[in-house]
Amino acid sequence: MKSFDLLVVGDANPDVVVGPLRGPLEFGQREQLVEHAGLVLGGSAAIMACGAARLGLRVAFAGRVGDDPAGVFVREALAGRGVDVGFLVTDPVLPTPLTTVVTAGDGDRAILTAPGCLTATGPEDVPRELIAASRHVHAASFFLMPRLARSLASVFGLARETGATTSLDTNDDPAGCWDHELLDPVLKFTDFLLPNAAEAHALSGEPEPAAAAALLAGRGPTVVVKDGANGALACAGAELSRAPAVSVDPVDTVGAGDSFDAGFVAATLRGLDLRSALTVAAACGSLSTRAHGGTAAQPTWDEARAAIRADSPGIPPGANAPNTTEYPGTSETPRTSDTRSRT
Repeated sequence: MKSFDLLVVGDANPDVVVGPLRGPLEFGQREQLVEHAGLVLGGSAAIMACGAARLGLRVAFAGRVGDDPAGVFVREALAGRGVDVGFLVTDPVLPTPLTTVVTAGDGDRAILTAPGCLTATGPEDVPRELIAASRHVHAASFFLMPRLARSLASVFGLARETGATTSLDTNDDPAGCWDHELLDPVLKFTDFLLPNAAEAHALSGEPEPAAAAALLAGRGPTVVVKDGANGALACAGAELSRAPAVSVDPVDTVGAGDSFDAGFVAATLRGLDLRSALTVAAACGSLSTRAHGGTAAQPTWDEARAAIRADSPGIPPGANAPNTTEYPGTSETPRTSDTRSRT
């Protein structure tokens, strides 16, 4: 049995989340008041790792933080949520990345990031023995880590050789280039590509999520597109699946896509089919918006399952819906030896 269900590779940093901002952000030394501010764990990869651990997976994290108080905060926050940080490198020179998230009343947000040691993160930070010890390898924030991006095909290729599956959430490209020459070699070794609708559009040139997913799926991976309140869709070859979002009163959407990723990977590792995994993922993303920050409201497996059932009453037994069996979407129970939490 492998030591970890999931290895997450990527960014981890403190987020200062403020908002909602009423009106535009003003300069000229104007002071503007907001209703809420918080210091929380951020970084797409870090939030995803916490969500997966919350869902019962044994999770390891590979990446970098600085030798500074922000790095201590990140390390303690990950460990406190059940993520193994034994392979999290402390950079001796560059600082921990820092992000400020300014939220708006309509749910939109502006994100300001100082990358710090993200630019130094590379393949040496993802040891071969750690990859070999993991059932699945997930990478995030592809365009924020140029050294790692250039070698991620090799990392994912090694994962495939050792029997692991792979997933990638590119997140946004701050440069706006969406470099296909950099990305396409990685997609050859990617089982699941997990963009949101805007990222799928940028990566494919197709404005409609289903068309974007179909085009990107032609490059190799199963493509899963997150579409906010509209739920999500997935394209695997000619198969197109959709799932609705779960009804919640959102407080903060920061990290919802990363919690979605965690739900999708956890469901897939439990053996669920594509549509059922999509449904679990959409529930996890929705439920994560119930509190401020990316990790405070991430659900357990049972909470996600209960939310799906509560949101879909009256579905007849035997229907292709995730609340018809003990575990969503499948008659199989999970492999307990592969899904128990680390102690």
